[in-house]
Amino acid sequence: GINAEYGGALISRQLALPAFFKAPIRPDVVHFVHSKIAKNHRQAYAVSKEAGLQTSAESWGTGRAVARIPRVRGGGTLRSGQGAYGNMCRSGRMFAPTMTWRKWHRRVNRKMRRYAICSAVAASALPDLLMAMGHKVDKVAEAPCVIEAGVESFTKTKQSVTLMKAIEANEEEEKA
Repeated sequence: GINAEYGGALISRQLALPAFFKAPIRPDVVHFVHSKIAKNHRQAYAVSKEAGLQTSAESWGTGRAVARIPRVRGGGTLRSGQGAYGNMCRSGRMFAPTMTWRKWHRRVNRKMRRYAICSAVAASALPDLLMAMGHKVDKVAEAPCVIEAGVESFTKTKQSVTLMKAIEANEEEEKA
């Protein structure tokens, strides 16, 4: 039904439920589409190509009873003789350095996106599913709760609080 408020009194009237709310509820499709579309806001990241490779190092070879990892040349500093380049070394490069040409974004078919939106909106019309998600809607007269467009002109929080109390959704408002 539609709920409207005129002069402080709540007026309700019944309407037929649009076919949109009778769409099949497919959580698998909603999850698939959401997880794919959520990836479209990512930005590419990568480590520097030179990271961990900015030293002059060479392996000491065999016969010195040390690992054959390349070692920093020179003397007179703690760094000389330390392992370099390898991913197991301090200050070495990482294993499989990240690159910017990874596949960051995902394409989802338009029909599937629309199907997911219909399914999600249809699920919002079932009080049992809403309560399973933690919403406090057990005292609300019915779901979906449609309110007239006049509420968009509210300028004070007090007005919206009064409306929420009138439709008995103040528990949901307190939770939010």
